[in-house]
Amino acid sequence: MKFMMLMIPNVYQGGKNVDPGFVPDPEKLKLMGRFNEEMGRALKIESLNGLHPVTTGARVSFGKGTPTVTDGPFIETKEVLGGYWLLEATSKDEVVKWAQRCPAEPGDVIEIRQVFDAADFAIKI
Repeated sequence: MKFMMLMIPNVYQGGKNVDPGFVPDPEKLKLMGRFNEEMGRALKIESLNGLHPVTTGARVSFGKGTPTVTDGPFIETKEVLGGYWLLEATSKDEVVKWAQRCPAEPGDVIEIRQVFDAADFAIKI
């Protein structure tokens, strides 16, 4: 089964105005790198990345007519993704155990979601 672990860092929460040039602390990046290496020996990591602050992003909203483009920051956003891991694991419990070992900061949140598989949409006749 595939899962995404979505990092919602405290530094991006609550509509905080994060400097567009924000870069995580190098020592914290080393800790996260070690965590990723260790987790990669136990689970298959298909992809992982950190994301730039929302102040450098854009959002495309769909309604009637032409989509609307809004450049960051997005004032109404309370929780913003700071990074993700795309993993293959035998169970959600296994991923939860790894998420609990993450060297996260106080106030950070990791959300775990199972990825739909093509077989989930197979039409049965």
